[in-house]
Amino acid sequence: MSLGIDMGWVLATHRWWPDKTAAHDSGSRSDLSVGRPAIRVTRDVVPVVGPTDPGQNDGVISRVVSRRPVRVVLMSGPGTAGLVAAALWLAAAAPVAAHGTTGPGPVLPDVLLAWSFDPTIIVPLAVLAIGYRWAVGRVDRAHPANRVPRVRLVCWLLGLGAILLALQSPIEAYDTTLFSVHMVQHILLTLVAAPLLALGAPITLILRVVRPETRRRVVLPILHSWPVRAITFPVVTWLLFAFAMWGTHFSPIFERSLEEPTVHQLEHLVYLVAAALFWWPAIGLDPSPWRMREPVRILYTFLQMPQNSFLGLAIISATAPLYGHYAALGRDWGPSVLDDQQMAGAVMWIVGDLVFLAAILGIVLGWMRREERETKVNDRREDLARGAIRERETLLAERVARERGET
Repeated sequence: MSLGIDMGWVLATHRWWPDKTAAHDSGSRSDLSVGRPAIRVTRDVVPVVGPTDPGQNDGVISRVVSRRPVRVVLMSGPGTAGLVAAALWLAAAAPVAAHGTTGPGPVLPDVLLAWSFDPTIIVPLAVLAIGYRWAVGRVDRAHPANRVPRVRLVCWLLGLGAILLALQSPIEAYDTTLFSVHMVQHILLTLVAAPLLALGAPITLILRVVRPETRRRVVLPILHSWPVRAITFPVVTWLLFAFAMWGTHFSPIFERSLEEPTVHQLEHLVYLVAAALFWWPAIGLDPSPWRMREPVRILYTFLQMPQNSFLGLAIISATAPLYGHYAALGRDWGPSVLDDQQMAGAVMWIVGDLVFLAAILGIVLGWMRREERETKVNDRREDLARGAIRERETLLAERVARERGET
């Protein structure tokens, strides 16, 4: 007797089946213990009648690779009540409790409390925040007339906050359930956190906080080493960022990241590193082996817009789900798989282009302020030069007058 309960979110995340490899092969059988409920994954809702025989395997779990929505049908048998109770408990405990799960849809205000606490993320972020604040305090005490601009500290903390929001907030809870949420996470990492961290100018802070000997013997040689010069060459950083986006979204890597948390975390790290390398010369606050003037920085940033737009449009225009993981969840709430996918492409296209336009505007405004400062400095230098000339002329006139008076 079919209970008519969608249990895909339970099977997709909790390691209740001992033979994972067998479960991944379509049509294979996993050696399930006697007495567990029989579960089948089908492309359509197929009723299955009758309990399983205790002397046989409880059922077949096949990895769904179809691009059509998938439904999991739970059949009655010994242990069914316990499995249903566990599923209901997980749904009540948190809307999404593990990698790639789907249960009840998000409900306000409960969803706002669906924060995670992963020490591998929290601890590094805390160390970076505390370390930056300590370095700022040390530089300010050593150079009270040339303190670290407070806006840099604010940008640094906001950048770390964007990473925290992307990886520990309810966004993280639903990133493997809704592609659109997953895309928001990627935007936060690559187009919000990375440029904010670059605006914090961490390399400049390191150069100021370390001792002169350390700066001369360690930091500067690293910055001018050939590996750093190679990986920070603007063409290389531009290509790395573009390849990171296209290479993950249109390769098996993305699908695998939805199934394996370790791969998902590595994907986030790749996004952050590639984006940080891209924004380093674009922002231009930190010293770099390859300094670009503002016109080149504007062109460098502007050229990212077409590839970002094309990637978003490619996702929007797809007529079938790109990732079987999202189709296999069988959500009964929220947008359909295709609608969700199109929203993800729209987020990448529209939000991404707006961020690049804002960055270009920021570069232009910075260029104007720099030229204004340089104009004031040049005017002051010219005023001083003219004053010195007038002073010499006055001294010369006085000397000539004295010489004439003597004669």
